[in-house]
Order: sequence, then structure tokens, then C-alpha cells
Amino acid sequence: MRKLISFAAIMLLAGLMSQPGYAAKSSNELQHELDAVEQQSKDATAKQKAAESRKQQSQILKQHAQDDLGKVLTAINDVSSQIARVSNDISQTEAGLRQAKQDLQEAKQRIQAREGMIDTRVRMMYTDGFVSYLDVLMSANNFSDFLARADSLRMIVEQDQDILQQQEQDKQQVIITQNQLTADYARAKSLYAEKATRKAELSAKENQKHVLITKYNAQIENADDISADQEQQLWALADQRASLYREKTAAESREREERAQAEARARAAEQARRAAEAAAAAAAQQAAQAAQAPDSSVSGSDDGGGGSDDSGNSGGNYQPSGSGIMTMPVVGARISSPFGYRYHPITGQYKMHTGIDLAAPQGTPIYAADGGTVVVASWLNGYGNVVIIDHGNGTQTLYAHIRDGGTMVSVGQGVGKGDKIAEVGSTGNSTGPHCHFEVRINGNPVDPMGYL
Repeated sequence: MRKLISFAAIMLLAGLMSQPGYAAKSSNELQHELDAVEQQSKDATAKQKAAESRKQQSQILKQHAQDDLGKVLTAINDVSSQIARVSNDISQTEAGLRQAKQDLQEAKQRIQAREGMIDTRVRMMYTDGFVSYLDVLMSANNFSDFLARADSLRMIVEQDQDILQQQEQDKQQVIITQNQLTADYARAKSLYAEKATRKAELSAKENQKHVLITKYNAQIENADDISADQEQQLWALADQRASLYREKTAAESREREERAQAEARARAAEQARRAAEAAAAAAAQQAAQAAQAPDSSVSGSDDGGGGSDDSGNSGGNYQPSGSGIMTMPVVGARISSPFGYRYHPITGQYKMHTGIDLAAPQGTPIYAADGGTVVVASWLNGYGNVVIIDHGNGTQTLYAHIRDGGTMVSVGQGVGKGDKIAEVGSTGNSTGPHCHFEVRINGNPVDPMGYL
């Protein structure tokens, strides 16, 4: 919308100036308009540079955000892997707990079986009465029977001890295993919760980075819109400036003619006045002589003075048109990129290349391709330092990426074909020293090779 409004305002002003019956303006009035256009051009250039600066800053911040996002995503992948490992540990621990629960159940069954054996023995001892091991031994019939009884008693004692020992071992082992698995499970659950929290934090950071990148993209897009708006305005102002220079040159010529005519009329009036005064003086003298000598004859003559019209006509700065035949602006340059669609070497976008690139060393002279008037000599978006020459008849040429301090002409200056106007540089969006050269007909870029 800004683009349409600013462009429409400029074109409306230009349209009003070109309407039939529009009062002819003086050179001073046109100079004031030129000064206003020049100020607009400076403002547009300043806004363009500010937008480019904001764009570069946003691009830097976007790159930092993308770098941080890459680190966050790497961290998320690491945490996800850790969570996967912890989940696996939890699964294994849960399996171990299920096995421990089964082992505990089996141990309880064994304990219950042993307790049954012990209970049976106790009941038998209670039913049959308590018989001491010594009574069993002393009731032996002979020594062999004594040894047999002693061996049996030893086996009974060992069996009882083994039962009690196994009972205790089963209980302790089950308790230890269960406690260990419970502790492992608690640690795994705690670690899982910790990793899940960390992943949530990283996911929040990821979202923040995406929001920032979206914000910076919007800022970059807005800066591009502003820059494109100002670029379009600069082209419109260049056309308006060329029109005003033409009008000013015509006004200066007209004013010089009017001054010359006025001076000629003034000289003629002065000559007539002097002639009248001379005639009156002669008549008075004749009357005086007649009064003194009435019979004398009267005679007189008047040789009226004449003058010459020596008015000058130096002309203004504006060169009305070029020859229409252009010369290569950079001598010995290599055409590194022709006119037409291409992949941009910096952005990688497939877009129209509106001129030809003439590769040459830094500082190589750039010459005017044809005679005309300089209508732009400033910074222009991705073009960097640029010169635009108006050649009349709707033809303009553009010379871009001029080195800093390498512009040799100023706005309003008339130049001839082959005049040095600048030096090769690499300002703006450029991958190396070269001159980007454009030919525009009524504002539309055309292939310069058709004019060289």
C-alpha cells in the first residue's frame, strides 16, 4: 500500500505538470522543485539504507536464532535418546520386579512348605511326647545300633538346620532383590521425570526460536518491502528529475530570449528617446536662430543612432538526448553474467537479471555509454553506489556497484559519450568487483547488448 501511495503521488505531480495549459514555470520555480525532488531522493535513499541496515541486523539475529535452534534440536535428540534408554531401563526393571514378585511368591511357597514340615515335627513331638536325643542314643541295643541312631540324629539335626538356613536365605534374598529393584525403579522413574522435564524445557526453547525466526523473517520481509518501495520511488524521482531538468533548460533558454528581447526593446526605446530629445533640441535651436535672423534659411540633419543585438545563449546543463548509439561502459571488461533469468549468486533465487555484469578490477574507469544528464548519483538498495543517466526519448542507463568514493559526477551534470563517470567497485549485493550495466526504455529494462 505504501508503495502504491508514494508512487501515485509522484506520478500525479508529474501528470499535473504535463497537462495541456499548465502555466510555464520560471527557472527559479523549477529549481525549487528540483531541490524538493533532490530532498525526496535523499530521504528515500536514507530510508532505503536504514531498511537495509535493519534487514542485515535481522538476518544476523535470525542466523543466531537458527544456530541456537540447531543446538536445541541436537540437545532434544540427545535427551530423547536418554529418555529412550531410561524407558528401556524402566521396562527391564519392571520385568525384574515382576520376576522378583514371582520369585518371592515361590519363596513364600517354599517357606510355607518348610514351615509345614516344622509344624508336623512339632505336632509329632507334642503328640508323642518330647524324646531327647540322649534318650534315643541310650536306648540303643548295641554299639552298631548306637552308631546308627547317632547318624540318624545327626541327619535330622542337619536337615533342621538346612531348612532353617534355606528359610532365612530365601527371605533375605527376596527382600534384598525386591529392595534393589524398588530402588532401581525409583531412580529410573526419577531420571525419566528429570529427562522429560528437560525435554519439555528444550521444546519450549525450540518454540521460542521458531517464533523468533518467524519474527525476523517478517522484519526482513518488511525491510525488503520498504527498500523496494524506496527503490521504485527513486526511479520515479529520477524520471521526474529528468523532466524538470528538461523544463528548466527550456525555461532558461526562454528567459534568456525574453531578456534579450527586453534589452533590445529597451535599447530601441532609449535610442528613440535620444532621437526625440535631439530633434527637440534641433528644433529649439532653429527657432532661436530664426528669431535672431528671420531671413536666414533653415537647414538641419539628424543622423539617428543605431545599435546591435548581442544577446548570448549559453544553454543549460541538460543534454536533450544522446546519439542513440551506445559504447561499452567498461573497456576490456568480461561479461560475467548476461541479461535474463538466472539463479542469484547471493540469494540463490531464480529471478530476472535486469542488466549485464562487466567484471573488471577494482577502480577500473566506467564511462558514459551515451550523452545525457545525470539524474541519480547515490546509493540504491542492492545496486550499491549507482549512477543513472537520462539520454532523452525515454532512454536511461544505470551503472551500479561503484566503489565508495568512485562516483565522479553529480546530479544535474551533463555528460558526453565516453566521459568518465565512475570507477568499478563491489558495493551493495555483489560477489566481486564489477559494473552492473542496465538500459531502460520508458522505465522497463531491456537487453543492453541490443544497444552496444
